[in-house]
Amino acid sequence: MKLLHRIKREFSGYNLLESLRRLRDRKPIQCSLYVTDQCNLDCSYCTEYDNSVPHPPLVDLETWIRKIRELGTMRIALVGGEPLLHPDIVEIVAFCRKLGFATSLTTNGFLLTESLVRDLEMAGLQVMQISVDRMTPSAATKKSFKTILPKLALFENSPISLHITGVLCADTLPESRQVLETGLQRGIPTEVRLVHADPENRFRVERGQREELERFLLEMIAAKRRGAKVHTNEAILDYQLRLLRDEPLDWTCMAGYKLFFVSAKGMFWECSMVHSNKHILEITPEDLLANYRKKECQAGCGVYCAVSTSLIVDRPRSIIGQEILSRAKRIPRMLRKSAVLANGGVGSGKG
Repeated sequence: MKLLHRIKREFSGYNLLESLRRLRDRKPIQCSLYVTDQCNLDCSYCTEYDNSVPHPPLVDLETWIRKIRELGTMRIALVGGEPLLHPDIVEIVAFCRKLGFATSLTTNGFLLTESLVRDLEMAGLQVMQISVDRMTPSAATKKSFKTILPKLALFENSPISLHITGVLCADTLPESRQVLETGLQRGIPTEVRLVHADPENRFRVERGQREELERFLLEMIAAKRRGAKVHTNEAILDYQLRLLRDEPLDWTCMAGYKLFFVSAKGMFWECSMVHSNKHILEITPEDLLANYRKKECQAGCGVYCAVSTSLIVDRPRSIIGQEILSRAKRIPRMLRKSAVLANGGVGSGKG
């Protein structure tokens, strides 16, 4: 991939600059659409799969996607379950792109093949998030980074922007640093997030020692400030520290307004934890705007996409400015790497 293209990618800001267009209006930034409830794995902490529920038909998904677009939504995130289980996933991506959505997909990566990646590229997929937990599987989670490491080669020179996201808890903590370092060493934006509670505010796995979790988050903050490709913004890293320290943060939740979720049955959800009995086809712009308020469930919220969007809309200058600065710090490293490659791979051996 050419140097100028790599630099442009650093500032394309799929989760950052696209948001600027929706900071001043009343239209939503993103919808997360569950294209299926089914999953090929069974991780003990997960609350978001049900293999007894059939895949929604493509015609239904297209109807819901069209409605989501009519509401003014700019981005759509295809989630599950495991989205790659849906037999029409390529067609779903292509339909989203045809309607003008910026489109991402979250997967555990186990079902990725070369032909599928090429098909998703042709369909126009822009961003893929691979969710991993540990380097090796455990009783709590099967999402092993080592299992899917060979699949990363499928994205070399791919137009799909790839990033890695892990879960931070007592079970994963011993290998979380290795997960982070493995992704960063390969030049892939990577982050590890604190595990969040289920809809009943219970943790399905042991959260871990606060001091150890805090130390790891501080290490991610330091790495990001050095210019490492830590995927999340610093405001969310700081927010997770506040969760550990029980330090309140004054913010207004935008879930159900600037971002919302649609279930695999077409139901409108404020977020992955707060559901409703209203179908997406019934939702009006006024319904969305009514969700622009502080909510009782904000305290301790672990739906980080909702928190991140809320904070960016609330304080765009500081958060976006900080993120642009951290990305700018990556450019000297990219220039050095480009120079080494131009010299036939002979360099100083530093970073």
